[in-house]
Amino acid sequence: MSAQIRVAVIGANGRMGAEAVKAVEAAADMELVAALGRGDELPSILAAGATHVVDLSVPTATEANVRFAVENGLHAVVGTTGWDDEKRARLGDLLAAHRGVGVLIAPNFAVGSVLASAFAATAAKYFESVEIIELHHPDKVDAPSGTAVRTAELIAASRDKAGVGPSPDATESQLEGARGSVVDGVHVHSVRLRGLVAHQEVLLGGEGEQLTLRHDSYDRASFMPGVLLGLRTVASREGLTYGLDGYLELGA
Repeated sequence: MSAQIRVAVIGANGRMGAEAVKAVEAAADMELVAALGRGDELPSILAAGATHVVDLSVPTATEANVRFAVENGLHAVVGTTGWDDEKRARLGDLLAAHRGVGVLIAPNFAVGSVLASAFAATAAKYFESVEIIELHHPDKVDAPSGTAVRTAELIAASRDKAGVGPSPDATESQLEGARGSVVDGVHVHSVRLRGLVAHQEVLLGGEGEQLTLRHDSYDRASFMPGVLLGLRTVASREGLTYGLDGYLELGA
């Protein structure tokens, strides 16, 4: 029998962090050795003997948390938002100096959502128009969501590779924000509404037809299979992986 994965959860008092604590405790091949909340010291992770870290903290802290993990040889699974190109580049440089360490940064851990984004990227090169609507609870601090940004990036890369031009849009005047934000040429619209958890629609349009790809997470428990998949895989993937799709068999 292989050794158990010794896990520390950072951000354990948040909604996602609390779910991660329960999921790790219930996993037969894992041991929860530390659960850190705000104000807890990162060195306690080392004292607890962790080999893996799950970071579900806040955007202002996540880069320092992951840097600490990498510098101490710990594999990290990261669900905190705020990892822009510049921060990911800095992390890549750090990982190059700490060979053998793996980090997964996942904008979304729901396997269904990751698959829906991959399907959307495949479909988008066959349709003239594409836009994204993401819908979340009103306590979410960022807009658009990391999942929507990642989906737009995948769609844009797919369309660019296929030589598909931008979606047609004859808008000449608008109220500010009426057409949403634009991520790599893809319009993204954000809804914040009480009663929602995490939902996304990708709308694809062609002459005489429309295809809608929608994923709904009704409970944060839906993210935990992806977190556990990340913990079980990250040690075998040296360096930085961005997006849970990198751990799935999607034929790419």
